Amino acid sequence: MDNDLTTFGEILPVGEHRLTIRRRSFRALLAVAASAAAIALAGCNSDGVTTQVPARALKSLSQDMKDEIARKHMPADSPILVRIFKEEAELEVWKKDSSGRFAHLKTYPICRWSGELGPKIKEGDRQAPEGFYQITPGLMNPHSNYYLAFNLGYPNAYDRANDRTGAFLMVHGDCSSRGCYAMTDEQIEEIFALGRDSFAGGQKSFQVQAFPFRMTPLNMAKHRNSPHMAFWRMLKQGYDHFEVTRMEPKVDVCEKRYVFNAESPNGGALSFSARNRCPAFQIDPQVAAAVAEKQQRDEQQYAEYVARGTPTVAVRTGTDGGMHPTFVARLKGKNLLDGIFGGNTKVAGAQPGPLPPNVNPPRAPGDSEIVTATSSETPQVRAAAYVTPVSQTQVRSAAAAATRTTNDPPRRESPSIQRIGHNMALRGTPTPSPAPKKDEADAKPKQQVAEAQNPPPATSHPTPPALISGAVAAPVPTASFNSRWGGSFQ
Repeated sequence: MDNDLTTFGEILPVGEHRLTIRRRSFRALLAVAASAAAIALAGCNSDGVTTQVPARALKSLSQDMKDEIARKHMPADSPILVRIFKEEAELEVWKKDSSGRFAHLKTYPICRWSGELGPKIKEGDRQAPEGFYQITPGLMNPHSNYYLAFNLGYPNAYDRANDRTGAFLMVHGDCSSRGCYAMTDEQIEEIFALGRDSFAGGQKSFQVQAFPFRMTPLNMAKHRNSPHMAFWRMLKQGYDHFEVTRMEPKVDVCEKRYVFNAESPNGGALSFSARNRCPAFQIDPQVAAAVAEKQQRDEQQYAEYVARGTPTVAVRTGTDGGMHPTFVARLKGKNLLDGIFGGNTKVAGAQPGPLPPNVNPPRAPGDSEIVTATSSETPQVRAAAYVTPVSQTQVRSAAAAATRTTNDPPRRESPSIQRIGHNMALRGTPTPSPAPKKDEADAKPKQQVAEAQNPPPATSHPTPPALISGAVAAPVPTASFNSRWGGSFQ
């Protein structure tokens, strides 16, 4: 990536700032970064913005991640797309390859998310957002108190049209959440770098698709009694568009609902108003046919699951959010999961990393104990009895990430990487910053206390039944660690 970034042209002074120009204009990055400097973005709360770029925001990708990107025929600075699945506690990064379509790059286990399945409705409900969000450079926060962060941009047009409230909801580090999606510092550093590099390549914004779970027929059947089902069926339309095309769906909002890949029937411009009537539009016939075929097959499978009496899951579990079993394994120690883990498998790029000194995983209903981890290598306390539901195979596979690789050589950042960081924060030479302060209120969130009933096993990535020409099927994980976390995806 360092060599690619040196292809930027001359650096021209613009007022007190300096602007880097490339054929694919990078000026958009500066424009929105200026607004970021004026607003104190936060990892779930207010962070201060300084005039110096922290060194952590400028780190280039590790060599093995660069090699993985090259192996998958992805240009180093090609666009990215992020998908989040709450119930499975997974964050996927997709990246455009040489075919011009998105291909799976890597899946990251989410360290912590808060609330229940379902959208965020109002300020203070601890819900992590669900929906479609566009992340511009101005929403990237290198100064977060939670190591690094990017703001989801909640509320978006759909949220505002439906009178939903809240702000500063992030994907960030530090494994602590009250309405955010929290990763480990190692993970968010790599995700942040992937987004930063895509902006350098000309991507004006990357899309985040946040779902309650993988939108499979089985999962829809298990959650059929949820009051959020109508909302989730709407989200599934966008999910299906991406599944069959492997292209970022164009998202609009009208009549207080999402609309995907809308085109003008006469080639003119379309005007959407989030609260008002939708204009006349059409969807590309090839895309519409592929989506319709997938949805028809999904509905048939859904009906079969319902007819069989597939058990439903609790609408509310009473457990505040979830944590991926990769991290649960470190807290469990030798209590519940002793003897089933093994291996020292390494994935490309950042490993899940150690847990921070204080972690509050989701507590089971009735568990009044304050659960913290004082050491990721030698857990000393008992963890929650129930977190994000997973299958035994998934737990065995995911827990192999518990051994962290520490012999990677230190990476030096090129002047071009540093220039991009300057543009994000608008001035100064990057200097290492002290460890960010922890928010004690977020480190010990208030926990819910109702029992989860019949938690479903996590489902694997579905293979779309119909793909348009050029689209590649989603990876299907096996029981091996590599295939689940990115080592063997094609």
